[in-house]
Amino acid sequence: MSDGTAPLPAAAPEEAFAIESPGRRAWGRLRRRPAAMAALAIIVVIVAAALLAPWIAPYDPTAQSWTAVREAPSAAHWFGTDEVGRDILSRVIWGARASLAAGVISVLIAMAAGVPLGLLAGYVGGWTDAVLGRVTDAMLAIPFLILAIALAAFLGPNLTNAMIAIGVTATPIFIRLTRGQVLAARAEDYVEAARAVGNPHWRIALRHVLPNVMPPILVQATLTIATAVIAEASLSFLGLGQQPPMPSWGSMLNSAQRFLSQAPWMAVFPGVAIFVTVLAFNVLGDGLRDALDPRAK
Repeated sequence: MSDGTAPLPAAAPEEAFAIESPGRRAWGRLRRRPAAMAALAIIVVIVAAALLAPWIAPYDPTAQSWTAVREAPSAAHWFGTDEVGRDILSRVIWGARASLAAGVISVLIAMAAGVPLGLLAGYVGGWTDAVLGRVTDAMLAIPFLILAIALAAFLGPNLTNAMIAIGVTATPIFIRLTRGQVLAARAEDYVEAARAVGNPHWRIALRHVLPNVMPPILVQATLTIATAVIAEASLSFLGLGQQPPMPSWGSMLNSAQRFLSQAPWMAVFPGVAIFVTVLAFNVLGDGLRDALDPRAK
């Protein structure tokens, strides 16, 4: 006989209470953007080609052949050869290493210096913010490429110094961005709550403020990699980056400028490589900006 009490509802499965992580949510938004996913696929292919260059490049990128000088694209040399008979396809593949390394490492240098300084300026404020702000404004007043050329010329012509020059030149961008994001986050309720329960300032800055300002910084990093790739190609074109005979897209363009009418393929293929790489990083950055926006639906 029933005692008149209603049966208890069945327990809901744990999946019903699962909260989607921010990373998974951002990835879901990014997957719904075909252009961003296509750009990501292109970047993955370029990175894979750079990493696997010793195995997939058909020829030694520095090997010269005086019997194959400025040959047009053919079955033996898909992208043709240059003024000393080197295979352009192999040099483009190996040149991706220099361009990607310059882009990624220089941005890491800029973030390693710019994010802590921007966090310090935005959270501490006062004279610290004033001094860092004036130095940042002074550096931003100089055109990006002009400052990079000056620093690379001062340090010396090689790829390592070019990466340092590009990283130092890009640092003010991250200082200003981080400072602005920290100023906005510092007034949020969760920061006030963390301060009210007695958290020290360093813990509030590192555990509560910094993680919440990272999404726009990551977007800016992706866009800055594209700028750094162009900067490295420009420095190599001027003889301040990767030194011959090691391949670089910029130095390949420098060599090709003397043979544009006789061998246009010498300029076309490294130029297309720079264009596609920069476009892919810019499109991916735009997609990440939408995917990481917490207000996006």
